[in-house]
Amino acid sequence: MDTAVTPMMAQYLEIKAQYPDALLFYRMGDFYELFFDDAVAASAALDIALTKRGKHAGDDIPMCGVPVHAAEGYLLTLIRKGFRVAVGEQLESPEEAKKRGSKSVVKRDVVRLVTPGTLTEESLLEARRHNFLAALGRVRDDWALAWADISTGAFHVMPLTRARIGAELARLAPSEVLTTEGVEDSLREVLGDLGLEATVLGAASFDSGAAEGRLSTLFGVQGLSGFGDFGRAELSAMGALVDYLDITQKGRLPLLRPPRQEQVSRILQIDAATRRNLELTESLQGGRKGSLLSVIDRTVTSAGARLLERRVSSPSRDLAVIRERLEAVRWGVEGALSDTLRDMLRRVPDLDRALSRLGLDRGGPRDLAAVRSALTQAGAIHERLTGKELPELLGRSVVALEGHEELLSFLDAALVAEPPLRVSDGGFVAAGHDPALDDARTLRDEGRGVIARMQADYARETGITSLKIKHNNVLGYFVETTALHADKMFALTDRFIHRQTTANQVRFTTVDLSDMERRILNAGNEALEIERRIFEELRASILSAAPALSDLALALAEIDLTLGLAELARQRDWCLPQVDESRSFAVTGGRHPVVEAALEASGAPFIANDCDLSADDTGAAITLLTGPNMAGKSTFLRQNALIALLAQMGAYVPAQSAHVGLVSQIFSRVGASDDLARGRSTFMVEMVETAAILNQADARALVILDEIGRGTATYDGLSIAWATLEHLQAVNRVRGLFATHYHELTALAGKLDGVRNATVAVKEWNGEVIFLHEVHEGAADRSYGVQVAQLAGLPPAVIERARDVLEALEQGERERTSPKALIDDLPLFSAAARTAPRKVSREPSAVEEKLRDILPDELTPREALQALYDLKEALTKT
Repeated sequence: MDTAVTPMMAQYLEIKAQYPDALLFYRMGDFYELFFDDAVAASAALDIALTKRGKHAGDDIPMCGVPVHAAEGYLLTLIRKGFRVAVGEQLESPEEAKKRGSKSVVKRDVVRLVTPGTLTEESLLEARRHNFLAALGRVRDDWALAWADISTGAFHVMPLTRARIGAELARLAPSEVLTTEGVEDSLREVLGDLGLEATVLGAASFDSGAAEGRLSTLFGVQGLSGFGDFGRAELSAMGALVDYLDITQKGRLPLLRPPRQEQVSRILQIDAATRRNLELTESLQGGRKGSLLSVIDRTVTSAGARLLERRVSSPSRDLAVIRERLEAVRWGVEGALSDTLRDMLRRVPDLDRALSRLGLDRGGPRDLAAVRSALTQAGAIHERLTGKELPELLGRSVVALEGHEELLSFLDAALVAEPPLRVSDGGFVAAGHDPALDDARTLRDEGRGVIARMQADYARETGITSLKIKHNNVLGYFVETTALHADKMFALTDRFIHRQTTANQVRFTTVDLSDMERRILNAGNEALEIERRIFEELRASILSAAPALSDLALALAEIDLTLGLAELARQRDWCLPQVDESRSFAVTGGRHPVVEAALEASGAPFIANDCDLSADDTGAAITLLTGPNMAGKSTFLRQNALIALLAQMGAYVPAQSAHVGLVSQIFSRVGASDDLARGRSTFMVEMVETAAILNQADARALVILDEIGRGTATYDGLSIAWATLEHLQAVNRVRGLFATHYHELTALAGKLDGVRNATVAVKEWNGEVIFLHEVHEGAADRSYGVQVAQLAGLPPAVIERARDVLEALEQGERERTSPKALIDDLPLFSAAARTAPRKVSREPSAVEEKLRDILPDELTPREALQALYDLKEALTKT
């Protein structure tokens, strides 16, 4: 049996051994090929053919491949399915390899490890979302989280407690999380809840001492004190992140901004369950549609959209920051320049991601053009706003837009209007920018014309009008005359060099012609080489200005977000909230932004409601909300939480007026499902989430709770809900909304300070319930569960039987009869015995009798008006 390994396969196995956990894309000409187990896994994931290529150890070698020009699409599919991909490129041409020997294998090596958190290609990323890579560092009992988006250069770090890890990862929604082995084990449950699988690195990557050196080298500084006072855990997390980037990018580190230190205390805290329940950036069904973000996004740039996502995910607790943002939005609402500025912003490309690709040497001419376009629009916006009275936030942004005239002029002069995608395509440098390039292009594109001009010059010089310049594969270009003129040509041997004599012609060349031949043959390659050199010059000029360009990109995003929120406020008739240090929470005419948008699309109105949860400095303010299912309790709860969130992110809110005292935390326990994978029932999930609220909520928290205790027996559930409400009032002292079907709890409103009752109004008519969606003071007297069940489509026989049982139970409650005795007295139910619903005997009303007799087609306008008066009169008598 032949067990010999070919040189090519030996090279493949050597490279693959270095990346055992990744699929190896092994470049072979115009294809990336995969072998062995990689081929089996990739062919299944990509739904492409699995073939065979040669043998190894006597067995067929499985193989599949993808074209290089279409590789990005396949990479995206593999990354989304959880694979990592090592991209192995050819580092020399086959011709260069042959110079080392006829059987030499082309040199190959991995130039990049593609992972979910290290994507930069435009086609692999969502333009309007960040793609964060996060790292969790721990030094003894201290924890820190670092995160970066290498496609934009954002780099942040935050010290935090073990208990906050889940909430912060939920806020960031990173694509990839780096940990060490011990840390990964302790956080397996937290990461699993968020659908994250950790990438485990060695302890050396998280060494806080080595991290200082890595970071200092990356940013070209002697120490990190200029960026902040970082603890050991923060250094550990940042150092691991940079080390991983060094590994995956093969030493070519991205353009990261200096690390920005954040504090948990400066951000409105929202845990993972609350984010999910409030559907901030993703709906419960999955995806962006139906989320708060999808409804409020009016940004016109990708960077503005990403900034909006960050603001929605991380509302501020800093009153000065909130007021500064609100003042900027107010300027946009009241100003007359919004439409003009937004038109300019629409022409701003994604500068951050263009810079990132250029920094990683993955950019092309279009990234250069993106920088040029961004600078052009920044200059126009700066000119438009210069001299205007601006709020402080926008004033700082406008200052960041100036000072790039020299770079813009360089790019303008060098680039064509619409450059190609790749440098290798050529043709992106403007004519007239480089004389040598212009000459090369002329020779490449007009070679025949150049030769024709030389022929005319030679004919004039020799006086031989029949002289021709021709070409063949043996001689190349040559001057040809008939034998008749041979003597005349031989007399000019100092100028014309004899090459060949045939029966009828004599052929010569000249130094000029030989030189021109070489130049024409090399003109295409020469033009490409000159363009590559110019590309590198342009790229270097841009990268030297990268920090200032990053500031400019952020400034454009801030202006876009501000004007987008202003546009939203005008379109939706939202109000400027009053935000202060008090413990007020007073909303007039509040609405749920997502539900209102959905109802508007169907032509139905949204019923606005007031909410007052204002509390004094020491007490609680809790509204106990009762009413039937489908009446709108959950919507009311959520809309008030969203109003607080929008106010503190610096946006107008969906209300007639709103006074929001700073909120430190938002907790939501609305809806639940079981967690079968971890053996937790719906009730257990509900209790875990409730426990988190009771253990963490402080006096500035806003808490919304819906149907606590519903997942267990009635008295168990009632007792848990009762005790929970008392704890929130006496211990946590929160502002909150507590929706319940346990009407017994309404008695607490008269006993606990700060607790009051409210109900969602309904109207019952002929056995049916009509939802008014209006919140009023007071308590509901019943739950209307049977009526809701009827609306849901339960069989009529079931509805009628439920009415019988309900009536008997309510009567027994009044007469204090035991439920068991009632069950014994109720006749056994037989579905077959009641095939039709019990008909409710009811005499038609006077209005119905009159309507039945009216024939609209036969009425004159006067008679129709009189009929309307008669109906009105009959209605008042019923």
